[in-house]
Amino acid sequence: MEVRYRKAVPADRGRIDALFLEMLRSIYHTDPVRGYGEHDLDRFFDRGEDWICLAEEDGAVTAFLSIEVHREGPDYLYLDDLSVTEASRGRGIGSHLIQVAEDYARELKIPVLVLHVERENTGARRLYERLGFVPHGETDTRIRMIKKLWEE
Repeated sequence: MEVRYRKAVPADRGRIDALFLEMLRSIYHTDPVRGYGEHDLDRFFDRGEDWICLAEEDGAVTAFLSIEVHREGPDYLYLDDLSVTEASRGRGIGSHLIQVAEDYARELKIPVLVLHVERENTGARRLYERLGFVPHGETDTRIRMIKKLWEE
C-alpha cells in the first residue's frame, strides 16, 4: 500500500482528532480521554510556519505529526503530537513524518528538533532514540528529547 504525505487542511480536523484520541488511549490504557478542544488546531491552519503533516493510505489519513516553529531564542522545531493508527505502525510512517520535519527544519535553518514523550511510552522512546534524539530533561511523566541537526 502506497503512503502519500501532505499538509493538513481544516477538513482533516475530524480525522486528526480521532487519531489523537487513539494515541491517548494506547498510551494511557484508558477509554475516557479528552481530545482537542474546538480551536486547539487553529494555529496549524492560521499561522504560516506551523503545520500538520499527514500520511494517507488509499485516501484515508492514517498518521499525523504536528510541527511548531519556535523563534523565541534559540530557534527550534517542536514536534508536538505524532500518531500512527495501530494498523499502520511498524512500517516506517512515523520515521518518515519525523524526516519531513527534519527537512523542514533544515529549510528554515533551524538546528534543533524538540519533543516530549511519555515516560511509559517505551515504543515511541525507542523510535526517537533510533532516529537520533537524546533525553534532555524530565518531569514526573514525560521526557524531553532533542536532536541537534548541526552545531551552531
